[in-house]
Amino acid sequence: MSIPIALTIAGSDSGGGAGIQADLKTFHAFGCFGTSALTAITVQNTRGVTGVHAIPVDTVRAQIAAVATDLPPAACKTGMLATADLVRAVAASIREHGLPNYVLDPVMVATSGDPLLAEDAQLTIADELLPLAACVTPNLDEAAILVGFAVEDVDAMRRAARALVERGARSALLKGGHLRQAELVDVLWDGTEWHEWRRPKLDTRSTHGTGCTLSAGIAAGLAHGRPLRQAVEDALDYVQRAMAAAPGLGCGHGPLNHLVPGRIGDGGGSTGSA
Repeated sequence: MSIPIALTIAGSDSGGGAGIQADLKTFHAFGCFGTSALTAITVQNTRGVTGVHAIPVDTVRAQIAAVATDLPPAACKTGMLATADLVRAVAASIREHGLPNYVLDPVMVATSGDPLLAEDAQLTIADELLPLAACVTPNLDEAAILVGFAVEDVDAMRRAARALVERGARSALLKGGHLRQAELVDVLWDGTEWHEWRRPKLDTRSTHGTGCTLSAGIAAGLAHGRPLRQAVEDALDYVQRAMAAAPGLGCGHGPLNHLVPGRIGDGGGSTGSA
C-alpha cells in the first residue's frame, strides 16, 4: 500500500492543539505520512502565547531540503512563519525544490489573539508566497490584511477571494468562522468556479487549531490526488466533526479532537454542499 507524504512548514505549539502538532495529527487521520520543518518554537497553551523563538533561517531551509531530497512530499502546507526573513526563505525553498500542491495558511494571530507574525512580514506573505500557492486559506482578519479592505460579510469574502487569485494564488478559500451570524459560510474561488459551504455554527470554545487543521486536511487530500473541491470539502467536514467531538481540555480555547477519522479511501462522504 502506497502512503502519500505530506510536509508541514510551521511553528510548534507546546499545548499540542495547533501548529506542527495539529498538522501531523491531521495528516495521520487522513492516511498520510507526515513530515515537518519547524519554523518557530512557541510557549503556549489554550490560554495564549507567552513566547516565540524563531528558528534560524538556514536551519529551516536545511530541514526542508532534508525532507524534499529523501521523502519528497505529494503536497505541503505552511503555517506560522514568524518573520519576513523566514517567509522569504520558505518561498525560496518551495521554488528550489518544486514542492507541489502548496497550501498557504497565512497564520498571523493565534486563536487567543496573540500575534504570531511580525507586522513587516504580512505583506511579504502576499508578495512571496501567494504566487506559489495552489490554495490560500485566510480567515476574515487575515484576508483583510492581505487584500487591503475590510472583509466582514459574504460579499466581501467573494471580493477578497477574487483579489487573492488575481494576486497569484491558484485558488482562495475564505473561512467564515468570524462572521457575525449564526450560519457558518466558507467560500472557495478556483479562478473559474465558486463553491460555497454552509452549516450552523457550533457553540463551543474548542476552536484552537482550526485553521491549522483545515489547511493540513486540504494538503492531505491533495496528497491523495483528490480534486481541490473534494479536498476542501473533506477538510471542512473533518474540522466540523473534530470540533463537535472536542475533549474540552484546558482553561481557554480548547483543542479539537484529532482522533476523529478523516477521509482516507474513495468511499465515504462529507457534509459540505456547494
